[in-house]
Amino acid sequence: MMHSTRRKTMVVTGAGAGIGRVIAIELAGTGGALAVTDLNPDAAHLVAEEIRGTGGEARAFKLDVTRQADADKTADAVIAAWGSIDVWVNNAGVSTMRPFLELTAEDWRLNMAVNAGGTFLCSQSAARRMIRQPADPASGLRGTIINIASMAAKRGNAPFLAHYVASKFAVAGLTQAMAGELAAHQITVNAVCPGYVQTDMQARELQWEAEIRGIDPESVKRMFVKDTPLGRLERPQDVAGVVRFLASPAAAFITGEAIQVNGGAWMD
Repeated sequence: MMHSTRRKTMVVTGAGAGIGRVIAIELAGTGGALAVTDLNPDAAHLVAEEIRGTGGEARAFKLDVTRQADADKTADAVIAAWGSIDVWVNNAGVSTMRPFLELTAEDWRLNMAVNAGGTFLCSQSAARRMIRQPADPASGLRGTIINIASMAAKRGNAPFLAHYVASKFAVAGLTQAMAGELAAHQITVNAVCPGYVQTDMQARELQWEAEIRGIDPESVKRMFVKDTPLGRLERPQDVAGVVRFLASPAAAFITGEAIQVNGGAWMD
């Protein structure tokens, strides 16, 4: 007997721009309802409007991922709107860049609070609600959590990013720990590790690294391309396609993985 997949409700953090925006649009293409969340509510509303403009269903929510109360409030609002949280994508992230000996306590605090802490707090809010909902008849799962990590979660020798590397290694480790504990509740947890992705964040990093190295941003960009065997910078769509797969029933037996999506810049 064939079972139909229920209509999914999906949440993406940091979805107002960059990779998060493209992930939200990609997931909307599966026919599910999208909760577009961002610290910037105006940006979230624009993305939600973009999704609705193409026939999708989406609502915008302001979310500071570093605040447990915000995560709980958003999760409850999503449940109130659509009745379930089937997929939660922890995409919100920040970066700063300095040589290790010049890093400040604030650099460390910010990167850890958003990248690692935000993933922890939001995952906890999502999982506590997922365990109370029935399993999807097609996948057998109560929920799916997808963490956007980084190539820096596997490749520690990233110049001027020691604090960012530490935060993303934490995301990769947390992914495995959560996957182990939440499997008993039929919840899968995986991470996606992008490489050099063309976003506004990368544009800032190109400028920062150029200033530190005393070269121009285009030279830094050429370094990134040279470091990528497939010979180009990564596009947000390259990340979003893998997220769409992990959110689908086809990935229902994958958990605890940190999948490299970086054009071969780092292989393990």
